[in-house]
Amino acid sequence: MAQHWQEILPIDRYIVASDGLLHEYDRKVLTFLYQPLIGSTCLSLYMTLWAELEENRLWSDSSTHHLLMNMLGLNLKDIYEARLKLEGIGLLKTFVKTDEEGDRSFIYELIPPLTPEQFFLDGMLNIFLYRKIGKNHFARLKRFFSDQQMPKEKEYQDVTRAFQDVFASATPGSLQYLQGLSEEMEPEVDHHFIGRNNSKPIQIELSTFDFDLLMAGLNESLVPKKSLTQKVKEMISNLAFLYNIDPIQMKNIVLSAVDESSEIDLEELRKGARDWYQYVNQDQLPSLIERTQPAAQQVQKDEPKTQEEKLIRYLETTSPLRVLKDVSGGGEPSKSDLQIIEEVMFKQKLLPGVINVLIQFVMLKTDMKLTKGYVEKIAGHWARKQIKTVKEAMDLAKNEHRTYIGWTDNKKAGRPTKQKTIRKELIPEWFEESPEEGKPAIQTNKSEEDEAKKRAIEEKLKAFRK
Repeated sequence: MAQHWQEILPIDRYIVASDGLLHEYDRKVLTFLYQPLIGSTCLSLYMTLWAELEENRLWSDSSTHHLLMNMLGLNLKDIYEARLKLEGIGLLKTFVKTDEEGDRSFIYELIPPLTPEQFFLDGMLNIFLYRKIGKNHFARLKRFFSDQQMPKEKEYQDVTRAFQDVFASATPGSLQYLQGLSEEMEPEVDHHFIGRNNSKPIQIELSTFDFDLLMAGLNESLVPKKSLTQKVKEMISNLAFLYNIDPIQMKNIVLSAVDESSEIDLEELRKGARDWYQYVNQDQLPSLIERTQPAAQQVQKDEPKTQEEKLIRYLETTSPLRVLKDVSGGGEPSKSDLQIIEEVMFKQKLLPGVINVLIQFVMLKTDMKLTKGYVEKIAGHWARKQIKTVKEAMDLAKNEHRTYIGWTDNKKAGRPTKQKTIRKELIPEWFEESPEEGKPAIQTNKSEEDEAKKRAIEEKLKAFRK
């Protein structure tokens, strides 16, 4: 994956465009509904780009990213990461053009946010917001973005006049006049009327879900293929991403949502997926997290050649959940392990790739067990050291591994033991430093070293007796 400086430079120019007019009410939607999910830096970038648009205009003047850095008080990496989050949540589209001299120019097209009704009924963003801000504040926001309906059905009578009751039909002569001006009514070439397009909700690509495996598990007599309409597939794809549901489990949820006419009820499908997730996760709802290491924080951009480069690529492109499964030999991680990793990820704000290194290190240091206190202590140290990349985490683990061993040994201090035990220290493969670096490899099994010394002494005693 490319680094941010390969994607964007301070001298690169950009123009801000808008996919329809942005209204003042959008500021409240962005501030109260989107900001908890994307953070203040992303909101600041969106607002700054918006401010560059003149009132009632869809295009801005050209500017440089260096000026944008000065206005926001941010470095280019932070701006790039914020841009990616805006793109991911559907608030920004980015277009780039490279001329013959290699100079790049960008178009940042601002997408209007969802309406409050679209957001609260989205089925994915509303779930993430609920988990982020809690039940009470979520209910408060619902009240803020809604109002009491006027009692017009019972207490008032509709006396609105229809069009034909107010206006008369035009005469043939006037119609002929209008037909002659039809070309004048159209906008000029390469222009379009200023307006507001309907914002589209977040949609996960259908290719991310294995529908063939789902259909293989469904009985054609119970769920006909025609029941899996485009809307149903889109809903299944979103729910699978939101609740991390595999095709086998999704089969049972789909079957529970089939109505009497063999159609799939979308609301029942959504409710079934949510109930399943809360049952498995003790009434908790999913959080919005970056599933893998952000592209801006990935260092292994070239094709990996050595084993260490391959490992770095794996840790950068794999989610912590997948790493937990791989470390466990493919088995499902326990709820307590998932809760520990989730809490560390949010409280210490460690990136997914760094979390992956932490998982490998702790699991192999503590006999394949995730001890909450031990994990939090190391995570806190890495957070204070501002570890951002997989390589930084691996290097720090190598340099500080003796200290981390002491943290586990201190817990055992003061406990009397009847027999002296020899501790076998398991460490990840990436702990082995190659001889070409000029450093000796770390000993991985002290008992083998002791046995070798013992055999050497015995050989000397035999030679002495002879």
